[in-house]
Amino acid sequence: MDFSHRAIEKKWRLYWEQNKTYQTTNTHDKKSYILDMFPYPSGSGLHVGHVKGYTATDIIARYKRMNGYDVLHPIGYDAFGLPAEQYALKTGNDPREFTLKNIAVFREQLQKLGFSYDYEKEVNTSHPNFYKTTQWIFEQLYQQGLAELRYADVNWCPELGTVLANEEVIVVDNKMVSEVGGFPVVKKPMRQWVLLITKYADKLLTGLDALDWPSSVKELQRNWIGKSEGMEINFLTTFGDELKVFTTRPDTIYGVTYLVLAPENPIISKLTAVEQKASVEAYQELTQQKTELERKDDSRPKTGVFLGSYALHPLTGEKLPIWIADYVLNDYATGAVMAVPAHDTRDWEFAQKFNLPIKFVLESKSQIKPFIGDAKHINSETLNGLTTTKALSVSKKILSEQKIGVVKTNYKLRDWLFSRQRFYGEPFPVLYNDQDEIILVDPAQLPVTLPSGEYIKPSGTGESPLANFPDWVNIEQNNQHYRRETNTMPQWAGSSWYFLAYILTNTPNELIDINSPEARERFKKWLPVDLYVGGQEHAVLHLLYARFWNQVLFDQKIVPYAEPFQKLVNQGMILGPNGEKMSKSKGNVINPDEIIETHGADALRLYEMFMGPIDASLPWSYEGLDGAMKWLNRVYRLVSGNQFSHENNHHLDFVYHQVVKNYTEMITDLKFNTAISQLMVLVNAMYKEESVTIYQPYVEGLILMLSVITPYLGEEMWSLLGHEPSVILQPWPVYDAEKLVLTTTTVVFQVNGKVRGKAVVKKGLSQQELIALAKKDPHVEAYLSGKEIVKEIVVLDKIVNFVIE
Repeated sequence: MDFSHRAIEKKWRLYWEQNKTYQTTNTHDKKSYILDMFPYPSGSGLHVGHVKGYTATDIIARYKRMNGYDVLHPIGYDAFGLPAEQYALKTGNDPREFTLKNIAVFREQLQKLGFSYDYEKEVNTSHPNFYKTTQWIFEQLYQQGLAELRYADVNWCPELGTVLANEEVIVVDNKMVSEVGGFPVVKKPMRQWVLLITKYADKLLTGLDALDWPSSVKELQRNWIGKSEGMEINFLTTFGDELKVFTTRPDTIYGVTYLVLAPENPIISKLTAVEQKASVEAYQELTQQKTELERKDDSRPKTGVFLGSYALHPLTGEKLPIWIADYVLNDYATGAVMAVPAHDTRDWEFAQKFNLPIKFVLESKSQIKPFIGDAKHINSETLNGLTTTKALSVSKKILSEQKIGVVKTNYKLRDWLFSRQRFYGEPFPVLYNDQDEIILVDPAQLPVTLPSGEYIKPSGTGESPLANFPDWVNIEQNNQHYRRETNTMPQWAGSSWYFLAYILTNTPNELIDINSPEARERFKKWLPVDLYVGGQEHAVLHLLYARFWNQVLFDQKIVPYAEPFQKLVNQGMILGPNGEKMSKSKGNVINPDEIIETHGADALRLYEMFMGPIDASLPWSYEGLDGAMKWLNRVYRLVSGNQFSHENNHHLDFVYHQVVKNYTEMITDLKFNTAISQLMVLVNAMYKEESVTIYQPYVEGLILMLSVITPYLGEEMWSLLGHEPSVILQPWPVYDAEKLVLTTTTVVFQVNGKVRGKAVVKKGLSQQELIALAKKDPHVEAYLSGKEIVKEIVVLDKIVNFVIE
């Protein structure tokens, strides 16, 4: 008889809720903090891709509980953001109400799936009790000189009325548009709050070394930070202005044939000849329409404009033409580069297109393409004949002694643009007096909450919709007039510290003070996060920002560890049945609610874990889902329809203890698909036995191991054996190493080399004993009857072969 997933899910979900089965404990000397990257509560709810990562962490959380750990396994919601605000603008609804409705849907779905989250730890980044601490952390950043106002070129979307991050902008028909809505986007200088993450560049680099993260993610972060050691070299222009360039290869200075500036470089206006002004301004305007990602794409044809002016080579005095080109970015180093086209692919392509000189200064077999690599120097005066390493050292010495250049370290990492012109975000805890001086809101007066009102349309002035609330913007304190900051923080703000918020939370959205002795004690117990699971799309920005905030709080002695996430796993995607990425437009999105209704949460969880390795992206298969459900029914029939023995006949000793050993190791290594295969081996072995001879403790071990993957069925089968719930409160099965030594062997019986029978026997039987057993085998006996045995060949513990005539 098969089990009813609907009945047992209803029964055990109610039991877990009433008994607070998954409440975080604080009673053991071992802890495990298991964390999912929390979801944005969209209107479409969870998808099966969420289920994959969440099931993986749930298995580990359950496994750790059963192994005597205090486990913190929380969930919350990254609830601020542009989608909710756009919904509010279209419908006239308050985004806060919309968000709360979506959270309720998500919570219901999570509970249906049987995840062992402690829902008392739930947080919501848009709740004032949460962003009170976000605002407090911002104040610490400001007081430490890590937050400042400055003018910055931003992606401005007039229709949305906000600045967009680079990843929120796409290119359509060679024009920048917003990813949300497809509205035009332009580059525009605006006064913005900026966080000086660059001051932590070295700490963020070195901190990666000790982390148990995928090497690909570490490399992405290292490349994003982009530490480069080189020199800043001074070139004088023919106008008498000083032009600084940064290079990592000062040894190739004799190969410089022109200079290139970023189109935004402010010195351009000084260096542009009158006859070139129109062309230069037109090119600058064209560049404003390109995203940074597009400009970094080296496969694009090179474009640029000559300024009509020259610089002097600092060592040779040669006149070098000065160009502008969009492949140079203004906010990296000095926004100017010395072009050595013979030894740089981008410069080579540019020089070829505009017929500029190319001068080789490194030995190369061919001069029909750039030489990228190490070789002896040529055409380089005092550097001739030197290897790259030696030439670097000598060139730095020469340029430094002649006061032409200084040794310098640069980073690709930029300071974090932290302002958004939106209503639905964390308000800044900042006031301005009538002299435009910055005053932080008194921490005792936090949080600064969002105003209530219907009018949240863009202000049209470049300010956020908060500017439409004059009673909120303008306040009086101590008989003085102040105005509030009307920008809000980006969605990244809440996700940069939410992993700490769970530790501070006693009941949903009720947090203790982050700067309290109790908070420090809790952080000391629970940090760092032991396992963090989430998508590869967060490999750089979220993880970098969260590490930055945590390192600042570490330096403030708020948290005890500089790095927040010790082990990171990126789960692979679940693709559509046709192998394509799931999307609404393709109509291949799988709704977990529908699967739970037809197959049950346990079958869904089991199937997704059995699909393949956790980090692999694999296509959905309904046949695979059906197979998972059939196998669970097979396990249920084994347990529900039989009586088991309390005396061990030892038939299953080896297979049981081998499975416990292998399964435990595989679960620990997050090899869930192969772990499930081990349980299948054990179930097959049990089916080969008479039920009344199966040792009940082995059945109980099977249930305990399976329960971390399929908790509803685990509870049901545990209770069928007469045990009190909950299965998660039971100790994890252990294996006996002595039982892993096989004392039996299968001996094959042959007649004239052909197999005629076999038997499982004790190891070490003598030759005579094995021959006697073989002769008693009825199949062998039939072949030997009336025949003369010419020879008896015995391979101990393996084969008995009778040669007959």
